[in-house]
Amino acid sequence: MVPVRYRPDPLDAPVHIAGPEGPWEEVGDRLDDVGRAVVCTTWGQWLAAVLLDPALRPLLGSDWPRYRQTEPAAGRMRFAVSRFVVGHCAAAALNVPVDGLELGYGPGGQPLVRGAGEDLEVSLAHTGELIVVGVSRTGPIGVDVQAADRDVSCDVPAGQLCTVAEGAALAALPEGERRARLLRLWTLKEAYARALGHGLRRCSSTVGFGHDDRGRVVLAGAVQEGGAAGDWSLTTHLVQERYLVGAAHRRRPVLPAAAREAQVDTGSRSAAVPLEERGSGPVDHLRFLRPVTSGRGEGRRTP
Repeated sequence: MVPVRYRPDPLDAPVHIAGPEGPWEEVGDRLDDVGRAVVCTTWGQWLAAVLLDPALRPLLGSDWPRYRQTEPAAGRMRFAVSRFVVGHCAAAALNVPVDGLELGYGPGGQPLVRGAGEDLEVSLAHTGELIVVGVSRTGPIGVDVQAADRDVSCDVPAGQLCTVAEGAALAALPEGERRARLLRLWTLKEAYARALGHGLRRCSSTVGFGHDDRGRVVLAGAVQEGGAAGDWSLTTHLVQERYLVGAAHRRRPVLPAAAREAQVDTGSRSAAVPLEERGSGPVDHLRFLRPVTSGRGEGRRTP
């Protein structure tokens, strides 16, 4: 039997955003069409905007002391840039100015988006020069990014990362392909764990992935933690020929309008995905002040 090869959906490929000015239209399009978007960018493309912004201190809010105390300087800059990117992605997703948003932290360090009155989920990951942000209006989302040349087999035995079935499938592959497949599994499982709001260790060797007859990644088994297998969208994409980006999104059931209104609680809602860099406490927040333009159609802000 010929094995089914993984074929990533181009519509789920990360959207590259060159800086605060966008363009954000495709992010809005993805959210309109499928309820989620994954954005990628690099530190250097945002650094000048962050350093030259006179509102940097009020933007960081209670995170300003952490910013000032972070060493070395490169780490301090990355801390600030990551907040800019998350804030602009959230504003584009909600179609509001950035100065209408606050980002807070939940008890586990996960981001909370306040002030827009919508249930937005956010996930952040970065490695090397790449920053990846996932945003969703339709359910939990998690993202992960790894260097494409990383040899995961040197970091963790396959038996601690894979299910029995995944391990058997890996063992049948040539060495080079086995390493590439293991890295893809690692990245997907990291993203899946973040979407659930807990660490990789809890699901690495107990949650398996397979492929359907169209080559799409699916959860193995009818039901897994966090909902039925069919509720999940699981993708990996090679970015800049150097990074592997994984995303996991669970679409929540669509509720009647009355039920949705009854669930709105903007003061206490928590997102499901922890930020990779965490704040100092559950009540800390960031305030984003730079306006953003984005979108498609009459209801979306345009330049």
